[in-house]
Amino acid sequence: MTVRVLVVDDHPVVRAGIRALLDGAADIEVVGEASTAAEAVRRSGAFRPDVVLMDLQLGDGVGGVAATRQLLELPEPPHVLVLTTYDADTDINRAIDAGATGYLLKAGPPEELFHALRAAAQGRTALSPEIATRLLRRRRTPEEALSGREVEILELLARGLGNRDLARELFISEATVKTHLVHIYSKLGVDNRVAAVREAVRQRLIRFDDGS
Repeated sequence: MTVRVLVVDDHPVVRAGIRALLDGAADIEVVGEASTAAEAVRRSGAFRPDVVLMDLQLGDGVGGVAATRQLLELPEPPHVLVLTTYDADTDINRAIDAGATGYLLKAGPPEELFHALRAAAQGRTALSPEIATRLLRRRRTPEEALSGREVEILELLARGLGNRDLARELFISEATVKTHLVHIYSKLGVDNRVAAVREAVRQRLIRFDDGS
């Protein structure tokens, strides 16, 4: 069986590199490329790939998570395998929640990508070892894991929002925000919002862009 792949990445050099790499596998064929979510959906409908290899950041502003949802709404949806540099828990969870079959890091070896594409084509889950280890660790210690809402609050904290702005953004009361913060501080072992953001970034629970 030949695995038909559509490569989605907004960097032409990266797409060319992935294509050259995959051309070295006899049972994997790159049937097309796309740089935006709209192109990915359109070309997936035209080329009918078995697997869409999806980056998380795309050129049209619509990210890989939203693109994944759109692809899975097609009449004959492909499997979506995320290939990215982002390894924050929030990115992983959103991609998987959107329906991605697997999640790989670009730093991984070529053999890992080949294996994941073959697995994804059969509908089997494919995860980078680092991602699988972290997901398993969090399943084993659910009482210490942050909830989706707590991660969302951390992301907003990283953007500098205060309690009032957090409440307005999330349509909850300031008292509820304070309760969430107490739980976040306890789980992360910190006592203030700056330390919470720093620890969340260190644990790769969220990404933080300082603009540099």
